[in-house]
Amino acid sequence: GGSLMIWLICVCGGLGAMARYVLDVSIQRSWNNWRGQNPNFPISTLVINGVASLCAGIAMMSYYSQSVDMDTVMMFVVGFLGGFSTFSTALNEVVSLIRQRRFTLALGYGIATVAVPLICVAAGFGIALLANPA
Repeated sequence: GGSLMIWLICVCGGLGAMARYVLDVSIQRSWNNWRGQNPNFPISTLVINGVASLCAGIAMMSYYSQSVDMDTVMMFVVGFLGGFSTFSTALNEVVSLIRQRRFTLALGYGIATVAVPLICVAAGFGIALLANPA
């Protein structure tokens, strides 16, 4: 029943957080190798939130088209993607850029932090519609 679903969402959230950590470290290493030891842009959080938004868009549109049931969507979107994505880290990175007096970069990153996930969730809706037209 309901208590099992809560536990499943919690487990999926933990898996999402582990996946975020692994992807974050991998992206940072690649970015640092490409940009040097002083990267100027916190790319990993932006990529992770974009991927999470794309997946959320696909999942939600799949639910709306009745391809996936609500329990599966809850475990994936609320659980896994809830643990995987991180808006609070993105905001902390904006504040960090402001504290470093990198105002232009902070503004650009702040805009991208909102715009990229919105674009990605819309793309996810589109992908799901193409895969399962009504």
